Amino acid sequence: MRTLHTAPLLRRAPDGEPVPEHAVLVDGDRVQAVGPLAELSEAYEGVRLRRWPGTLGPGRLHEGPLPAAPTPRERVHALLRHGVTAVLAEHLADPALRAAVDRSDLLVLPAPVAVTLRPGGRADLAVHGADDACLVTVVAGRIAHRRA
Repeated sequence: MRTLHTAPLLRRAPDGEPVPEHAVLVDGDRVQAVGPLAELSEAYEGVRLRRWPGTLGPGRLHEGPLPAAPTPRERVHALLRHGVTAVLAEHLADPALRAAVDRSDLLVLPAPVAVTLRPGGRADLAVHGADDACLVTVVAGRIAHRRA
């Protein structure tokens, strides 16, 4: 199902300039469009709309070892709570940890890459509040974490 995710501010890249009233159209696990909310709402009339507070942007890449926790699942969830949607393969030598990452659909990368929101790209998004706390993490088009 197509979903239009929007927030008061949107960043296409982690260090990009935030722009107001923009949105990301997600179809399955892909970004279909990024642009002004008014234009996308008109072009895709009737699509499900998710309005989030804060700043919407690409999910984060975690470049170090996964946080310590009692179980591999909890280690992955600790990342999702921070808006992480991708990890480096070099930190997944433990088969149980790799299996937990695979089940969560986190993107596993061989090397760091610049993450951006772009049409055709994987739908990995995060919304952060004014205090930089992660409010929502979307992994491959699916809400994987939502702050209560």
